[in-house]
Amino acid sequence: MPFTLPDLPYAFDALEPYIDKATMELHHGKHHAAYVTNVNKALESAPALAGKGLEELLANNLAAVPENIRTAVRNNGGGHVNHSMFWSIMGPKAGGQPSGKLAEAIKSTFGGYDQLKEKLNAAAMGRFGSGWAWLVKDLSGKLDIYSTANQDSPLMEGRIPVMGVDVWEHAYYLKYQNRRAEYLAAWWNVVNWKEVEKRFLS
Repeated sequence: MPFTLPDLPYAFDALEPYIDKATMELHHGKHHAAYVTNVNKALESAPALAGKGLEELLANNLAAVPENIRTAVRNNGGGHVNHSMFWSIMGPKAGGQPSGKLAEAIKSTFGGYDQLKEKLNAAAMGRFGSGWAWLVKDLSGKLDIYSTANQDSPLMEGRIPVMGVDVWEHAYYLKYQNRRAEYLAAWWNVVNWKEVEKRFLS
């Protein structure tokens, strides 16, 4: 079956005032939708890959994707996987600080929530052009922070995304223009820590 655009788990205006309705409509309904359309179109020419999930392809089998569509699958498949995660780890009446085992791991690895914010914001601000900043874990569960370009996924490097923030301009430009730091400061108010912890524990 072709990949499909997931519904948002909340209304387009649910993240206001931090992320505005117009941005969410454009980001989900145009940008993410285009990634889904384009990866499906690319994979039409590779029936041998039917039934494989994008996470599996990105993590293990990009080399198995025919060379003529590999870049399209990497970019658009990565965009679909990244955005599907992004919508789920945000929510209304969210923010605050993590708790439970995730908070313990953050404290052990980085020193605490404030240090996590500082390091993730630095990764996001340091990403030249378009990309993502990530909180990831390795197969042993150890946390790390870094950034990727464009729609590259940590899965491609053997890492599991726990939380990521989109720093493509389409994620914030309507409201924040070129003020990426202001967008990042606002974004922490919509992080759904319960969902992030689920990803950490899975």
